[in-house]
Amino acid sequence: MSRILITGASGLLGTRLTQLLLERGHQVSHLGRSKRPGSIPSFTWDVEAGTIDANALKDIDAVIHLAGAGIADERWSEKRKKEILESRTKSTALLVRELNKGNNSVNVLVSGSAIGYYGMTLDDTLFTEQSKPGTDFMADVVTAWEHEADQLKGKRLVKIRTGVVLSKNDGALKEIARPVRFGFGAPLGTGEQYVSWIHIDDICAMFIKSVEDESMQDAYNGVTGAVTNRELTRAIAKTLRKPLWLPAVPAFALRLFLGEMSYLVLYGSNVSSSRIRETGFTFAFDNLNDALNDLLNA
Repeated sequence: MSRILITGASGLLGTRLTQLLLERGHQVSHLGRSKRPGSIPSFTWDVEAGTIDANALKDIDAVIHLAGAGIADERWSEKRKKEILESRTKSTALLVRELNKGNNSVNVLVSGSAIGYYGMTLDDTLFTEQSKPGTDFMADVVTAWEHEADQLKGKRLVKIRTGVVLSKNDGALKEIARPVRFGFGAPLGTGEQYVSWIHIDDICAMFIKSVEDESMQDAYNGVTGAVTNRELTRAIAKTLRKPLWLPAVPAFALRLFLGEMSYLVLYGSNVSSSRIRETGFTFAFDNLNDALNDLLNA
């Protein structure tokens, strides 16, 4: 049993992760911009001011850092892009600075990251943890984000480069499945861009293993497998027993509607899960159809 502090706990991943950690007998507390109601201990920090509640790290064994502005919540103005970057880099720098003071019992930081590290492409290049970072906006964000985590001294560091998380409550699956349910589903752009996916319970299990398994170190890709956008759309339609009859949504329409953020759906990356598998990690949902059936028909 570990005492675990989670930042960004109000998000899709943090909410489910909190539930699963408690079920495994761990003690959980949260760190955020404001105190959260409920039975879970809650502490505050002010990232802009560079301050953290002095009691937040007291008697904590592990920190899971998930805080960061949602990349698809708003159109990408220059102001929003700055928020996406600094919400990650500044919060990580503050957390690492506090941990490096040494007046705490934390032995591991599991820092959220993203497969955006590799950049977004339209080819089938297979990316591993040893691949070089990309050169687009999200690659620059993730590279800077991981750089701040890498400043941690004297403690174990694990970085989980999370892929497209499939959940019935929110996120990419909900957005893709909505038009399919009403008979208006269609691939996006070429439909050939890769989507490296993972069931929400599997990504949570990966974070939990990162805390519990002392042999884990450095970066791991938080993905199960990769399919094209067309294959994913077809699989969702099959699971929901809905027809797909519309042509692909043209790229120009998505660019007009989403602006620069459209590249999140028009491009993708084919990311390997081999390194996490080599640790002995077992996916509960290793098959896309099983994952979709669990999430869409449960």
